[in-house]
Amino acid sequence: MGTDEPTADAGRVADDRLSGLFRDARMRTAAAILAVVVLALSIRLFGLGARVFHWDEGRVGYWILRYAETGVWEYRAVIHGPFFYHVNKYLFGLFGASDFLARVPVAVVSGLLPASAWLFRERLNRVEVVALGVLFALDPIVLYYSRFMRNDVLLAAFMLHALAFYVRLFDTRRPRYLYLGTLLVALAFTTKENVLVYAVTWLGAAALLVDHRLVLAADADDRKEYVVSSLRSLRSGGWLVHAGLAIGLFFAVVIFFYAPRARTTPDPGLWKAFANPGMFPAVIEEATVGSWEKFLGKWGEGNQTAYLDTFEALGRVLWEGGALTLALAAAGFLFDRYRRDRPRDLVAFTFYWGAVTVVGYPVIVENPFPWEVVHAVVPLAVPAAVALGALVTLAANASADGDGLSAALAVLLVLVVVGQTATTAVAASFVHPQDRYLDDAETPNRLVQYGQPAEGLRPTLETIERVIAANDGTDVLWYGSDFYVADESENDDWAAGGGWYDRLPIPWYTELYGADVDSTVEREAVGADPPPIVIARAADREQVGEALDGYRAFEHELTIYGSETVFFVDASSLDDGASAAGSRGSPDTDARM
Repeated sequence: MGTDEPTADAGRVADDRLSGLFRDARMRTAAAILAVVVLALSIRLFGLGARVFHWDEGRVGYWILRYAETGVWEYRAVIHGPFFYHVNKYLFGLFGASDFLARVPVAVVSGLLPASAWLFRERLNRVEVVALGVLFALDPIVLYYSRFMRNDVLLAAFMLHALAFYVRLFDTRRPRYLYLGTLLVALAFTTKENVLVYAVTWLGAAALLVDHRLVLAADADDRKEYVVSSLRSLRSGGWLVHAGLAIGLFFAVVIFFYAPRARTTPDPGLWKAFANPGMFPAVIEEATVGSWEKFLGKWGEGNQTAYLDTFEALGRVLWEGGALTLALAAAGFLFDRYRRDRPRDLVAFTFYWGAVTVVGYPVIVENPFPWEVVHAVVPLAVPAAVALGALVTLAANASADGDGLSAALAVLLVLVVVGQTATTAVAASFVHPQDRYLDDAETPNRLVQYGQPAEGLRPTLETIERVIAANDGTDVLWYGSDFYVADESENDDWAAGGGWYDRLPIPWYTELYGADVDSTVEREAVGADPPPIVIARAADREQVGEALDGYRAFEHELTIYGSETVFFVDASSLDDGASAAGSRGSPDTDARM
């Protein structure tokens, strides 16, 4: 016994040391992920309200303000899911509407993407976990549209978070991860109709994953064991009950978001149903069946343009904003696929998910807008992190072995990847967030979509805000056929007059500032009793200027090109501060010619 005890004590000491090392490594990884999350949130929230609203942000923001005013809302497939309408309505009510606050939900949800890497800790090593967090934080495409009030990053992030919780469910068999994953899938369904493509893509990726697992199985007995064990895990532990409750949670979230709100009409409305429970069946039907029918009516036919044209347009954006992610993802998939140990399901699944998205999205998108590529780069970040992690590991091992050349080359590659990614992200999101080009050499900034107002509009908007605040009566008059709406009250609804859409994103700002707005096509009406702000196309600048005495003109593009618009502001309503702000925006001249 005496000789055995020291051996046993030594074994316990060794086990304690290994356990301690494991805990230390785990804590360091968790701390690194926390630091990356802080970084991701910081760069998303910094200057979040600086860029002027995009055309699409402007129309949705305007209708959220009108919904907050009237309390009336129903799902319209043409303007996508209801997430922003309900969430931002409450945010605006609590904190006041602003460009910054409108974008906060996307910035926060996306900024938490690096945290999802921690949930993959049983499937990725600690270097890969941190690398994945860094890629989520700095990817130029994800970062740019994380600072944007659009649904695409929300949808991609919700589904990636959901996958992370489902993976954790399989790793731990803890039911809470089933509910968390299902909650996030339900929220994804409230963002954009593309979520149905995710469902198809996931099924396709899962089928490919099962196929390659069966192919990799050593023999028929291994294949049989794989199938049997998978089925056994699904039926054990009362999972049918949990599955039923999770489905109930899914429909509860979907119904809450999609149910119409109709305070002032006889139509069914969610809050009205609480006072009249007999209305609930109609509310539920409208939230589910009605929404599905509207979806099919608008988006059921998919892309009506040539596949190759759409593929090429999206491919240019993906290549210029995410070339490193694409290259790393391919390398990471192949590295994992042919390594000595068995390939990992997570790496294969996310690669298949991203690859199918790259090939399949041109089939279903109506227009090749640059934000569509978000849906590919988010899943591809996982295999990309495997490649980046392999480079870091190679550098560490080479350094430990005294192989300075290999270590230096590996470190150089890591620095190139991270440095180039960060440089592109900073240039697109902070230096040129609304410019057509990234530099004087006119390198295209393909992340900036046509509906983004060109640089320089913000100071003029600030001037207009001060003028409106000091004015009584009509504040803004739109002139010309491009901007004319016969009945301005029609603008309360998504089916606003055609001229209203050409004004975007300015209606968001005039509504935000509480402006009284009118429009005309009569030149005589401009000079009769003009309000302090008159807006017209640059082509009408001379004739409008002749009708306005003592006005100053500020010219801007409402899109990145081809939409020159002049803002005439009554000079008598400008104090020194407003005049100075306006002069920074663009050439400032007397309106009278």
